[in-house]
Amino acid sequence: MVPTQLLALPLLLLLLCPFPRVSAVGINYGTLGNNLPPPKKVAQLLQSTLIEKVKIYDTNPEILEAFSNTGIDLIVAVENYHVSNISRDSSTADEWFATRVLPFIPATSIVAIAVGNEYLTTDGDQLDPKELVQAIQNLHAVLVSRGLDRKIKVTTPHSMAVLASSFPPSASTFATNLMPTMTDIVGFLADTGAPFMVNAYPYFAYRDNPGKIDLEYALLGNATGVRDPKGYVYNNMLDAQIDAVRSAISALGFGNRTVEIMLSESGWPSKGDTSDHAATPEHAKTYNTRLIERAQSNKGTPMKPKDKVEVFVFALFNENKKNGGVSERNFGIFNGDGSKVYEVDLSCQFCSSGGTVGFGEKLSNAAARGPSVWCVAKPHTDDKVLQAVLDFCCGPGGVDCREIYDSGDCFQPNKLHAHASYAMNAYYQMHGRNYWNCDFKGSGLVTFSDPSYGTCRYPQQ
Repeated sequence: MVPTQLLALPLLLLLLCPFPRVSAVGINYGTLGNNLPPPKKVAQLLQSTLIEKVKIYDTNPEILEAFSNTGIDLIVAVENYHVSNISRDSSTADEWFATRVLPFIPATSIVAIAVGNEYLTTDGDQLDPKELVQAIQNLHAVLVSRGLDRKIKVTTPHSMAVLASSFPPSASTFATNLMPTMTDIVGFLADTGAPFMVNAYPYFAYRDNPGKIDLEYALLGNATGVRDPKGYVYNNMLDAQIDAVRSAISALGFGNRTVEIMLSESGWPSKGDTSDHAATPEHAKTYNTRLIERAQSNKGTPMKPKDKVEVFVFALFNENKKNGGVSERNFGIFNGDGSKVYEVDLSCQFCSSGGTVGFGEKLSNAAARGPSVWCVAKPHTDDKVLQAVLDFCCGPGGVDCREIYDSGDCFQPNKLHAHASYAMNAYYQMHGRNYWNCDFKGSGLVTFSDPSYGTCRYPQQ
């Protein structure tokens, strides 16, 4: 977007015609492997991709430190075995938060705490549903007391097994024995604006019933529509699973209160046991490519076509120490050595390192750049803030913004975030690369990864 001082187009008109937003893509970063790269290299990798959110399964301090000042949002977790401790009282929850999370914010952008993982459907007599609810409430109380409840949400991821049945979607309800607990959890989410997390895997349904389920339907393809009695038509199983959760939530009496659904896990393995013909690199590539495209599309589901669903792909790496069958260790897009298991396009038009695809290549390039630093706009910064920053830099700030005009090398992609980043970096470099020259009211981010791409070169001091 060209600066308003240099064009006749008024700022008001720009604000009335907002730019189309591409939804962020999230990924699950598990660490049950003995051959995985160090977290710092993982963070460098993801800065160069379209991944903007990461969900982990604990509060690993090395990971939290590695993702500081990257502009990537993190969801951290309370392990299942620790839920009982946090449920005891707010002081125990506060101690956990003060020790595990507080030292890393705000440098690391932590946006949610997942309390447990599939806690209600995990085998184990020691897991008490009442303790899950209490732990969630205690952690939220801690965030309220510290003034962080608007920044960090508290929720818990569920498996599809919390449903009594998932088809037809419009008739779905939660399992009878879980109704009281689910009522408490959904009520809490509605009150606090936190998302309902669900881990949904068409792969398992197809693997267990290949004769009854169409492969394209499971792989998110445009299959022959499956019709719900209420008239909804589903061209893929994932949408049907998401709407089944919607119906179960509505059946609790929360239909008129907004509860956002987040797809906290979904993926397809590239390898399985000998009898598992569903787990192949080709099927994994097809599913995850379509899943990423869906995440970026801002599309809803047949039941709620305007309600976008945030997506976290499972998973970043194959994890060779994970329990279970062969498929459990082969959901990753990357191998432990950083090579791709199969080709999935994670590049983006405007990333902090230009969207290079090769894992090893990106890391070597980043290392070769040495101490060079640049300034870019934080992901998801409000358009009004970015426009004001752009106007300042290209006006009173004295930046030469010709490169982001129509004929300039950095005009494409023609997006406000890209143009503001170019201007912010030019201003930052002009003024000696002091950290305060990349603040811009909290919208700037210093990066060690060169944001240049194609013929567009970002200046450096």
